[in-house]
Amino acid sequence: MRRFMRFIHDKFYIELGLASILFFIALSMDMLMEFIIYMLYFIIFLEIVRAVINYIREQRVVLALLVDAFIILALRELIVNVVKINTENINSFDAFLSSSINYNIFIISIVIVFLFFVRYLSVKTAHSLANENSK
Repeated sequence: MRRFMRFIHDKFYIELGLASILFFIALSMDMLMEFIIYMLYFIIFLEIVRAVINYIREQRVVLALLVDAFIILALRELIVNVVKINTENINSFDAFLSSSINYNIFIISIVIVFLFFVRYLSVKTAHSLANENSK
């Protein structure tokens, strides 16, 4: 009962309803991947605007915001390459190396892992710097 009351109080039903409506519209139009790609573009735009506004307001760059935008951009590229462009099968390691699309997917995957590592470091160093400044 407490979970249901929190669900109502936090208005999660609005998010769930909106996501459900968008999902069914995308399915009915047979454009699910396009919806996802354009929503990722929107999130990238929001993160960059947040970073610029934060810079204007506080005169400092929050690295985590920019890294988040780049992670989402890399994920969008990965989705486009895997779902929309890639029609090749990987039967052997030679087939993997001979295909430029599969090679691009591999490079984007490495970039995503690297960006997650940078995001982790930016969060860890931001907390340690905030603790040092408060002493």
